Order: sequence, then structure tokens, then C-alpha cells
Amino acid sequence: MKLLIVWLLNALALLAVAYLMPSIHVAGFGSALIAAAVIGLVNMLVRPVLVILTLPVTVLTLGLFLLVINGLLFFFVGHILNGFAVESLLSGIIGAVLYSLISWALIALILGTKD
Repeated sequence: MKLLIVWLLNALALLAVAYLMPSIHVAGFGSALIAAAVIGLVNMLVRPVLVILTLPVTVLTLGLFLLVINGLLFFFVGHILNGFAVESLLSGIIGAVLYSLISWALIALILGTKD
């Protein structure tokens, strides 16, 4: 049940990011649900491989390159899905940061730390 609530909150966060940034477009709530699921899968499967492969660059930039990796993955998902679009890499980086912050805030407000 908790996974379903987190998924819905992530979709709402994605809609909020699309509302705040004119360069990110989401067609509707259904598209936001699909995009949130794909972003979660990409972050679970692809992101760890990229983090390991780019570890030297990440260390040299004191971890700031992780923002580029997150933005690149956000941008990539925007290009492979219909109904979710990210116009540029910079929009992807800013959108990924906003998505993380809004998602974190919504999950903290709704679910809290009741584990």
C-alpha cells in the first residue's frame, strides 16, 4: 500500500514540476503516473551503473556531477515517453532537482516517519 501511495505522490510531484517549469510538459495524470514509474525504474536500474562508471568525475567535482547524471536520466525519460517531454539538459537538471525536493516534501508530509 505504501508503494502505491509513494507512486501517486511522485506523479503529483511530476505534475508540480511541469507546472513550475514551462520547458517540462506532462500531458495528464495518466502520463505522470507512467513517467513516475519509468523514472523510478531508470533510477533503480541505470543510475547505479552510471554512478560507478563516472566515479572519477564525480570525485573531482565533489559530487556535483551527480546532478548532471540525474538531469540526464530525467531528460532521457522525457525523450522516450509520449506525454512527458523535457526540452533541454539544463531543464532536465533543474527538473530533477525540483522533482526530488517536491517528492521528498510530499512523502514527508503525507507518510511521515512512522516506520
